[in-house]
Amino acid sequence: MPDLADLFPGYKSEWISTSGGRIFARVGGSGPPLLLLHGFSETHVMWHKVAPKLAERFTLIVADLPGYGWSDMPESDADHTPYTKRAMAKVMVEAMEQLGHVHFALAGHDRGGRVSYRLAFDHPGRLSKLAVLDILPTYEYWARMDRAYALKIYHWAFLAQPYPLPEKLILGDPDAFLKEKLKSWTKSKTLDPFDPRALAHYLAPFRDPSRVHAMCEDYRAGAHADFDADKADRDAGNKITVPMLALWGNAGIAAAAATPLDTWMQWATKVTGSPIDSGHFLTEENPDATARALLDFFAD
Repeated sequence: MPDLADLFPGYKSEWISTSGGRIFARVGGSGPPLLLLHGFSETHVMWHKVAPKLAERFTLIVADLPGYGWSDMPESDADHTPYTKRAMAKVMVEAMEQLGHVHFALAGHDRGGRVSYRLAFDHPGRLSKLAVLDILPTYEYWARMDRAYALKIYHWAFLAQPYPLPEKLILGDPDAFLKEKLKSWTKSKTLDPFDPRALAHYLAPFRDPSRVHAMCEDYRAGAHADFDADKADRDAGNKITVPMLALWGNAGIAAAAATPLDTWMQWATKVTGSPIDSGHFLTEENPDATARALLDFFAD
């Protein structure tokens, strides 16, 4: 990956050894630990506009998920095991332990939100609080996949197709694929919310066949093992028990299928939430409102 702008000046760069390979993270700020996880098509850089405010109250660990950004790409298998949210959550627990944090707060956007709520199910004792940005549970997305919703999140089925179909199609024109997808999910339907330096971070992995394959493996896991894990918890009546905040864009993806707060109340025992005036990319489309909402929740 080429040299890219450092959008976290003064932060330490950490490569943390885990059972799923090395995890890259930026570490900065002061106070209790807060782990921030990014979503699909982006990297840890998506937090760069809200990090300055959060770092005034928290020690931020801003990490790349396995397969994304500068983290290692674990070798996959027929069941896409390293890219399940259960496996990724375990890796994030290990990474936080390596940094000396056995108990921490957690916020995740998009795919990072899926890792985050799976961590809350599987390792509830690790978390003080949980925030998810512009998602519903994986089970809910697949269960609600009607015509309108399938058109909104077509990439779920596309990226989950068997290797190598989606990889080949994306790599035919990776810049066009990513830019059109990013634009379509913003409220303005433009690339204006994205700092050009951040956009360069997001484009670089899409030009790398290995990274594209890792991202597709993430979605293949989502269509199978992640759905099954959610369904098992739902059928057993298990719920997230840590205090939880759900934020979503009022023109985002989660709001297209249901009222997100009503849905999360079926999956968690102590959940609050509200919309942000944005599309899918809350931290970049409306960083001030997103930072305020996260601070109000985590600092309470």
